[in-house]
Amino acid sequence: MFSKINSCAVVGLDCKRVEIEVDTGHGMGGMIIVGLPDAAVQESKERVRSALKNSDASFPSRTTVINLAPADIKKEGPAYDLPIAIGLLKSSGQIHGELNDSFFVGELALDGTLRHTNGILPITIFAREKGFKEIYLPKINAYEANLIEGIKIIPVDSLKQLISHLRGVEKIKPVDPQDFSELSEKENFEVDMAYVKGQEHVKRALEIAASGGHNVLMSGPPGTGKTMLARTIPTILPRMSKEESLEVTKIYSIAGMLPSDKPFITARPFRSPHHSASAVSLVGGGKFPRPGEISLAHRGVLFLDELPEFPRTVLENLRQPLEDGVVTISRAQGTLAFPSKFSLVASMNPCPCGYLSDPEIECTCSPTQIIKYQKRISGPLLDRIDLHIEVPRIKFEKLSAEELSESSENIRQRVETAREIQNRRFKDKKIVSNSEMNSKQVREYCQIDSQTLDLLKNAISQFQLSTRAYYRILKLARTISDLNNSAEIKTPHVAEALQYRPRTDV
Repeated sequence: MFSKINSCAVVGLDCKRVEIEVDTGHGMGGMIIVGLPDAAVQESKERVRSALKNSDASFPSRTTVINLAPADIKKEGPAYDLPIAIGLLKSSGQIHGELNDSFFVGELALDGTLRHTNGILPITIFAREKGFKEIYLPKINAYEANLIEGIKIIPVDSLKQLISHLRGVEKIKPVDPQDFSELSEKENFEVDMAYVKGQEHVKRALEIAASGGHNVLMSGPPGTGKTMLARTIPTILPRMSKEESLEVTKIYSIAGMLPSDKPFITARPFRSPHHSASAVSLVGGGKFPRPGEISLAHRGVLFLDELPEFPRTVLENLRQPLEDGVVTISRAQGTLAFPSKFSLVASMNPCPCGYLSDPEIECTCSPTQIIKYQKRISGPLLDRIDLHIEVPRIKFEKLSAEELSESSENIRQRVETAREIQNRRFKDKKIVSNSEMNSKQVREYCQIDSQTLDLLKNAISQFQLSTRAYYRILKLARTISDLNNSAEIKTPHVAEALQYRPRTDV
């Protein structure tokens, strides 16, 4: 007897439909799985056999062929256990009824219970888009999927329970839809801008960066607060929309990094890899490519502390994602693209000893050492950073002052107001912040008068700025004008944007 069950394969962040075709023959034999399965899928024969036995169901005694179609897509992982088991039950006549509108996914334990499965969110979105009315998935994954409207989520605890449900003996109650606003709880941060002494100009630059999604490089002597300032950036970033949360949660779901107690990410990611990180861990990859740190930082912050300590070959991998907002990974099996629209926040010392710019401690590095140290970061990478900030030593008087600075909540309100302006500006576009504008959009939204144009022309000539820097200055000035609630980009806005460029660009 022949049966067909619907499931899918996760390829990158996308899914491709997979039909589990089960045909029970007449000869005496075992189960054969074809359709380009990996070792985990091949091993499902034994998991399914034990799960059926422990769920008071029988395993077919005749030769059974299982085809995972289409056969040219590599199938990996244990998520095919449940659809294979249901296909076997249907082909052997142990369950009846039409399942054409149903979707199945899940890993089986030997006792028939269902285990946590990665990638449930993109799978559920795919099932809804393909017109399926219901999806059967592990109960532990149910709350990861129930924000997706338009499809019935059936939480399955065990194969035995599902068999009872499909036979009409005891129906499984679908999970109730969950409102996104209920998940967007108030965030509790361990740090706050109010407790950062001094450095007002740095806070201003970080506010601008948060408002427009711009990249930042902080440079200064050791112990001036660069790392602490970077860690306060999430406290002033705008709250994520439902669409942004879905994007981020999809990435973490596929990477298998969703917290078990909170299967939906509502706080912007803050990723801080060590400088010993490899290129693959930063960009993503592997035999079956998985998202790297830059994709895990999507819609959030990627913080690279001690930037020159990262191998130059690793840093050069950032150039394409910083420009395009997507990282493309090519392998023999094909090419995958992971989203990587993040704000790069980096910190560094001006020289190996760290005291080149310190007015109180003398630098002990030779000119050759300083040049070699600074050249670890390439000019093209520096050119992609919008705000270059000096973080000086703080005077004792400010350190010992009891008065607190402006709180992160107050700064965040201004940032969110600026982002609301950008949301209205880009409502018909596929971008959410000024930093994502292309050259055509810069021309449309960043018009300046003749006086401001002369200022920019002189600056480009004097500082020898690149074409990329020209567009980045205009985007930065657009963000500054949004913070000032100005519909037009004025000369002071461009002047402030210019002061954040380094004196020499390569």
